[in-house]
Amino acid sequence: MKHTLKKAPALFVSHGAPTFALEPGILGPKLTQLGEQLSGLTAVAVVSAHWQAHWQTPGVQVMRTPKPETIHDFGGFPPALYRLQYPAPGAPALAGDTAALLKAAGFDVSFDDGRGLDHGVWVPLLYLLPAARIPVFQVSLPFAFDAKSALKLGRALRALRQQGVLVMGSGSLTHNLREIGQTDPNNTRYALEFTAWIRRHVQARDLSALTDYRRHAPHAERAHPTEEHFLPLLVAVGASDDDDAVDVIEGGMTYGVLSMESYVFGRLD
Repeated sequence: MKHTLKKAPALFVSHGAPTFALEPGILGPKLTQLGEQLSGLTAVAVVSAHWQAHWQTPGVQVMRTPKPETIHDFGGFPPALYRLQYPAPGAPALAGDTAALLKAAGFDVSFDDGRGLDHGVWVPLLYLLPAARIPVFQVSLPFAFDAKSALKLGRALRALRQQGVLVMGSGSLTHNLREIGQTDPNNTRYALEFTAWIRRHVQARDLSALTDYRRHAPHAERAHPTEEHFLPLLVAVGASDDDDAVDVIEGGMTYGVLSMESYVFGRLD
C-alpha cells in the first residue's frame, strides 16, 4: 500500500560493501518494500560516507549537477558491478534551497556542479527506488566532522522533509574492513554487541549517548576504526523529529562483521 506523504521520512541505510548491489541479502528486499510505500517524494538528499569534502576547511559542499553520472568509486570487484547505472536526475533548485538552510545553520557552504552519485548513494537506491525517476543530490560530509557536527548537519536538513525530500544518511552500522570474512563467533560477536547497543539508543533517542558513542558503545573503535561510515547515522537522527517513530530494518550481518541494520525515522501510516 502506498502512502501519500505529508512529510518525508529520514533514513539511515547501511550500504555495506559495493557487492550489495549484486547481492541484496536480507536488506535489499526490505528496502524495495519500503520504497513501494512511498508516494509523493520530491527528491532524495543523501549524505554518504564516500563524499568527504574540504579536507582543510570546515565547509559543506552541495551537489548541483543536473544529470549526475554513476560513479564506480571502488576497485577489484566483479565486472558486472561496473556496468550498473543509476540514471536519476539531479535537483539543482533543491540544492540551492539546501545550501540556504545550511548557511542559516552556520555552515560554510559551496556547490559542486559536476559531481556524480557515489556508490553510497546508488547502491542502496537500486533497491529503494529502482526506477531512478526521483531526483537525487548529495551533501558532503566534511573531513573534520565529529558526531556532534553530523547531528547538527542533520538538524539543518530537517526542514527539507516538509518539502517531500527524503533525507538519507548512507554508511554502515559497523565498518571494519580489516576483519571481513571472519567466521569464528569469538571474532564476530563484537559487531553484534555494537549493533545492539546502537539500536537501543537510537530507539530511546538518546542523543547524548549516540554523540558520545566512541566512549560508551561496546567495541566502538573496533566497529569503526574511522568514523565516516557511522556519522551518516547521526545525520539521519538529526533530521528526525523528537516525536518521529523509529522503525528498525534488520539487515543481518554480511561478511561476518558488516552490520546492515538500517533505520527509518517517521512512520508512514
